[in-house]
Amino acid sequence: MKSISIPLKLINLQNDGFHLLVEIVVFKQKHYAVLDTGASRTVFDKGLIERHLSETLQISDEINAATLFSTTTTIKATIPSLKVGSLKINNYETVAFDLQSVSDTYQQFGHPPIMAIIGGDILMEYNARINYPTLKLLLSKLQG
Repeated sequence: MKSISIPLKLINLQNDGFHLLVEIVVFKQKHYAVLDTGASRTVFDKGLIERHLSETLQISDEINAATLFSTTTTIKATIPSLKVGSLKINNYETVAFDLQSVSDTYQQFGHPPIMAIIGGDILMEYNARINYPTLKLLLSKLQG
């Protein structure tokens, strides 16, 4: 896979730091996701997953994904198609948390709602590089 470049949106959180957002397409709809290099895996908003995959969900109180956000119940699901820029990932196995409070906070400060957190599983697999001066996420599949 040749390297692909995906635009990022830098948002200021009350002069207390910055978050990078990336546009994703899931269930044929565009959404924003937080790019989180500290999250061990990618997670999606529970409400989004429940609306589209209610028939195939698995509920678990035992799964724990290391992100900034905690939860008591985790949902496992398979997303048929996830697009990040021109990268398309089919049958992406994910977990879902309630990200509503995160999304509400973003919207309170005039930012778009958040439907996912892109974490280390995707970032590592696709050799992610973040170019802050150009606000681009560069992805390429590692050979091996």
